[in-house]
Amino acid sequence: MKISTFTYNPFRFNYKQMFKILTLTVGLFSFERDSIDFKTLQTISLCHHFKQLLINIREQQISPDSAKKSFQHIVGHLKYLYPSKGDTSNARLVFPIKGYNYKAIGGNGSGFRPKGFDLFDHKKKGSHPAHDIFIRDINQDSKDDKTQEVVDLLAVRDGLVLATETNWKPESDYRGGNIIWLYDPALQGLFYYAHSKSVNVEMACMLRAGEKIGEVGRTGFNAAKPRSGTHLHFVYLQIDKKTNLPKPINTYTLLKQAVVIK
Repeated sequence: MKISTFTYNPFRFNYKQMFKILTLTVGLFSFERDSIDFKTLQTISLCHHFKQLLINIREQQISPDSAKKSFQHIVGHLKYLYPSKGDTSNARLVFPIKGYNYKAIGGNGSGFRPKGFDLFDHKKKGSHPAHDIFIRDINQDSKDDKTQEVVDLLAVRDGLVLATETNWKPESDYRGGNIIWLYDPALQGLFYYAHSKSVNVEMACMLRAGEKIGEVGRTGFNAAKPRSGTHLHFVYLQIDKKTNLPKPINTYTLLKQAVVIK
């Protein structure tokens, strides 16, 4: 592999540091230290860079312009490591909540409001580039009222777990709560799940569509309040082929056509 031919090269890989990271996470990824290949090293590094970028944006420790450039570099590497293959024009999703379908989407899809969206500027408010998908939970215990069981979140596509956050606390003002970011190499886009009760996947793991990745919950500054119904905040960001920048896409039609797993 001739990395020198690759346009994007924002990182300088420190192999000793990377193996230290892998040693700490070996139990999570089920790898043997001597079986780690260069692609895996790069993938784990990219995941850590992406998660740190999200934190820096949220904490306003990076300017929007710098955040944008970092995002472009990370996406460039992802595209290089996981090239899109085949025709994706008829790509279908698995519905992200087990046992539910598009009828659970709030407002029949009218909640999608992308105007003003800026992933890189935490100060910008007002947009809602997402669909909120509600479960039956009148008593707000994060369990389905009919089954009295927690409700599984599912991977909508084959892809890579790019980032997770699992340590949300009720005193936190972080709006997303426990979150999951999935990268779809075929579509070259990002799926974002927010407000999860629990997260059952680790960064840098590859998933198959339909796999359980977490459980629907009420984590997040607004989602935890009694006025909010228990729901999944679901976003899809399409990566522009030329600029490597994200654009929110209305997935309502795709969710109506999605495969439902009961």
